[in-house]
Amino acid sequence: INISVFPPSNACIGRYILNMQITSCGHTYQRCLGDFYVLFNPWCADDPVYVDNQAHREEYVLNEHGILYEGVHKHITSRPWHFGQFEDGILDICLKILDMGASYHHGSDRDHCWRNDPVHVSMVVNHMISSHTTNSIMKIPENNDYLKGTKPFSWNGSVPILQQWYNGRCRPVRYGYCGSLASVMCTVMRCLGIPSRVVTNFCFPCSIENPLGINEIFDCTGKNVCGKDKLWRYHCWNESWMARRDLNQCCGDWQCLDPTPLETGRGSACSGPTWVRSIREGELDLDYDGHHMFSRVNSSYVGWLSQNDTLKTKFFCDAWPCGQRLITKSIGSEQFEDITGAYKYELGSVKNKEAFYRAYRRIHPGYCNASNCHIERELSSLKNPFLSDSGINMRLKMANCPMYGEDVQLHWLLENLRSENKTLKFNLCAQIITYSGCPMDQFWKDSVNVTLGPREVKKIPLCISYSQYGPYLCDHNIMKVVAVSDPECGEVLMVSRDIVINRPPVIVKLLSQPRLKVPCTAEISFCNPLQEDMKNCVMTLEGCGLFKEPMTIDLGTLASNQQARTIVEFTPYRLGSHRLLANFGCHKF
Repeated sequence: INISVFPPSNACIGRYILNMQITSCGHTYQRCLGDFYVLFNPWCADDPVYVDNQAHREEYVLNEHGILYEGVHKHITSRPWHFGQFEDGILDICLKILDMGASYHHGSDRDHCWRNDPVHVSMVVNHMISSHTTNSIMKIPENNDYLKGTKPFSWNGSVPILQQWYNGRCRPVRYGYCGSLASVMCTVMRCLGIPSRVVTNFCFPCSIENPLGINEIFDCTGKNVCGKDKLWRYHCWNESWMARRDLNQCCGDWQCLDPTPLETGRGSACSGPTWVRSIREGELDLDYDGHHMFSRVNSSYVGWLSQNDTLKTKFFCDAWPCGQRLITKSIGSEQFEDITGAYKYELGSVKNKEAFYRAYRRIHPGYCNASNCHIERELSSLKNPFLSDSGINMRLKMANCPMYGEDVQLHWLLENLRSENKTLKFNLCAQIITYSGCPMDQFWKDSVNVTLGPREVKKIPLCISYSQYGPYLCDHNIMKVVAVSDPECGEVLMVSRDIVINRPPVIVKLLSQPRLKVPCTAEISFCNPLQEDMKNCVMTLEGCGLFKEPMTIDLGTLASNQQARTIVEFTPYRLGSHRLLANFGCHKF
């Protein structure tokens, strides 16, 4: 007997058991024919996650390989990630996540009625990634302390994280960061049939007091003083495609889901789903957490000089707006796609201003009847004055693209816009900054007297040696260079630059043609570029369809300029396009 099952498009997703009942000669027999899984179906036009483009379905549902974008908006770096949604056992783990998060809906899961709605399913998954009190999938280290767990940046894919959570009796995996959280969520959503992708937002504000403003405070040396607000250099979240029946949408569109718990003033919480188009239009009443998502791409930056506990002065500086750039992996390509226009209109355009005024009135109820001019005056009073208003233009320009172990070379460009001489004293410093905006060690300071003639342009070279920054960089490969004028000279000017230090590359070379169930070899090589030994060197290899579990190789100590070569053997166990990932770690990073 051939049996075909056609679940309706509104069936609840999950694992079903198929029983056959036979009545013969007055006797009834039951036989279990097996079990089957019902998932969301982006190929079905009646399904709320339907996507009408095959290339989009292949990228956002079927593709197991992704790319995470990090760094800063002027220097974007990337690293590959294995989603692994089709690996053995991952579907059962994803359904276990729904079981563990069931209490998120009405305190029970007796009727499972919410499991046919991708909106509610996405809310449960979003909550379970890192916000559940006891059984969340992954934790973020507090105060950057991850000695009791795995380094957040050492993960290559979602599969080991999900397996460790499942095999560890659903206890949180230690530790992750926003990129791994968003990627694990993307794996779960794709596994359940919901098209999803990871998005990176550069210049991401995290403010408790003012939802549309972010304050950074510096002392007179240029050191970033840790305050309540944080300006994340980048932040990753998830987008999922679905038709929002709760918003009367008849067609699918991208919905923003942020699984990273962030401080909102009422405790830490994840965000979403939020319709991306409602963020762009400033229609914040339509959706879950709309005001949080809007502020994360539209907040204003304000820089302050703290001269004592009570006196703070605004800098003359050219501040970058928050939500500077939003990108995701392109369809069928290793390049990124800029999707900033999906979240906000072009800065300064009429539509951009209209959306901002609309959102401002909803975020600040006291301005619900205020005119646009009134709101604009209020916003202008909060912003930093431009450098050009002081008669000086400045910027820091990179002279090289430094690799770990190389000196950092910059050009400090100054221009006098006035017809009289300018003499200023500047304090310069460099400081390690985490990706989440936490200021770390200040490792370099200097003072420079600058004299500019009328309309003169001057270029001053700056050099920060590896011996100065190397002992402090650790896992945080971002530093901030700041130049601040002495307050005694009058107006306080400030220019800054975030600098990314690139990691040394790991080279992977296949030595034989990969074939299904036939042993294959590859050569993994890494060279120590430092003028010192690298200790506790470890290479971690991973690949969906290539390794059942990550392979760890202990390399010990690598001397200066020593090259480590390792031959590994693996047997591809699944057809398809596969990627071998190699991650290097040592006592330095």
